[in-house]
Amino acid sequence: MTFRSYQQKLAQENSTACLFPEPLVLPFCSDQTICPDCLKPLQVYKTQDRTVRLLDLGCLTAHETLLHCGRCPNPALYASSDLSRLAPSGCTVGYDVLVWVGKALFVRDRRAEDIVAELSTRHVHLSLSEVGYLGKKFVVYLALAHREAAPELQAAMRALGGYILHLDGTCEGGGPMLMGTLDSISQIVLGSVKVPSEKAEQLSPFLKEIKARYGVPLAAVHDMGSGILAAVKEVFPGVPDFICHFHFLRDLGKDLLESDYDALRQRLRKHGLSEKLLRQARRLKMALDQQPDWIQSFCQSVQGGCLPAAHLESFPLLCAYSLIQWALAGKTEGEGYGFPFDRPHVELAKRLRVLGQRLEQIKGIHLRGRWEDNKPLLRLSCELKHLAADEGLQRMLATIDEKIQVFDQLRSAMRIAEIGGTAGLNSGSDPTAMRPIQNAVEKFRQEITSRSDYDSNRGWKGMIDQIDKYKEKLFADPITVQTPRGPLVIQPQRTNNLMERLFRDFRRGARRRTGHNSISPFLQGMIADTLLVRNLANPSYLKIILQGHATLQERFAQIDIETVRKELQAAQASLEKVPPQIRKLIAIPSFLETVAGLFQKAA
Repeated sequence: MTFRSYQQKLAQENSTACLFPEPLVLPFCSDQTICPDCLKPLQVYKTQDRTVRLLDLGCLTAHETLLHCGRCPNPALYASSDLSRLAPSGCTVGYDVLVWVGKALFVRDRRAEDIVAELSTRHVHLSLSEVGYLGKKFVVYLALAHREAAPELQAAMRALGGYILHLDGTCEGGGPMLMGTLDSISQIVLGSVKVPSEKAEQLSPFLKEIKARYGVPLAAVHDMGSGILAAVKEVFPGVPDFICHFHFLRDLGKDLLESDYDALRQRLRKHGLSEKLLRQARRLKMALDQQPDWIQSFCQSVQGGCLPAAHLESFPLLCAYSLIQWALAGKTEGEGYGFPFDRPHVELAKRLRVLGQRLEQIKGIHLRGRWEDNKPLLRLSCELKHLAADEGLQRMLATIDEKIQVFDQLRSAMRIAEIGGTAGLNSGSDPTAMRPIQNAVEKFRQEITSRSDYDSNRGWKGMIDQIDKYKEKLFADPITVQTPRGPLVIQPQRTNNLMERLFRDFRRGARRRTGHNSISPFLQGMIADTLLVRNLANPSYLKIILQGHATLQERFAQIDIETVRKELQAAQASLEKVPPQIRKLIAIPSFLETVAGLFQKAA
């Protein structure tokens, strides 16, 4: 304890606030003292004071002496190179603060309020709006460094055999779509763009930029969007083009199951059992809270397979409470793949029906010969009575169960998001031989088309039509490429889950920074190149873009500030400025007629 307090005291005494209680005034002058034209000593043009905020020194005053040659016509001004390495010309925030804020926002996902508070302890005082601006500025600097390093990045990817282009997009709330590209071999984000929609005419210019910077990819992997398919075909003709197995199965499963699943969900909603059971569980829990030893006795009894010796009167109450929780837990069943791989409402409906049947068998058994003990079970049985008598629900379950069995059979054949698996979005990322999977899918196809109800079942026919349509884009053979180290065999990943994970982490980070579940405002206001920040966790990438410099702040100091300002201005101008209420309004089909009608009423 004493040692820790000594450490804290030492750290405080050596902090910027204690070492420099008053703002520093530091002199800066040009290293160039001789005119390169006339070789005469340079003369003082003027001196100027400039406020600069740095991490290690806090807020200081830079007293800069500018030199020029008074003898030569149109002489150049010579400023301090030391100062230019600390902060951009005309800026009060140093490169080290800029990089620190950028990493805090996009790598550590810190809130702007926390960043302001932490920097203030180092005598660097920023407003919330300044933090947001510096975040955008950091992204612009990183994007420029990324573009300038394109030849080196291309050479590095070529040394690995080339690159495989993974393409995907994300959007929320009807705003612009963020489209990103990633190389699955080097794990480098190649670029990103914000587009109004996933149409070929919007995506083609972006893909042409990727092609100009990095060359033609070995292959492309993406979802089944028609716009992406058309754009890839236009920009990369002849390049092997593959459909993500996960997206393929997900879309196929939605087509097969979604209408039945929605109908089942609506049927359950009409019964309104979830709320009723939750209310009953809350009442039971209040009674249990008064007798905590009942729960331990009940658990020991169930685990031991025998009735409790004590508190027998509480056994039906605890059974009712536990059975309610068991039934409602069906709503959380699944492996985390989402619909149609996870079908929690189907599991809920099944549990409720089974529970109702079991209650009919046990509600009349009185453990102590007193029917009053079984009141909780009787109430629960009464709640489930209408659902148990719902023959329509039973038919719905039978119909969707048959389709689920077929869909799960295809999941097994394709070895994606398999039942009982825990890989999540890592499913399908391991190298897998395509031929056995292709053979299994062909066998599945033959089994479905041989069914007696195939010709009359639109679900089966639609599923087989999808398999036939994308058959050529589903199964990628290994690609043999020449590298400086000799021939290399590369197996393209059969999913686009690299991009899915990238966007998942991106959305999580945005929610942590903003504190809001919806990231639509963040997507609208962000700079598209923000996805490049993900590359900073890649040591090989970082080494390439640093181009021999030790830190990002040193690298950023080599980038022309005027170029940064132009890029930032262009990025700010392209951001979505339409208020969300207006965007919702103009999305209404009758918007024009409504506005015109309002004017006509006033006429």
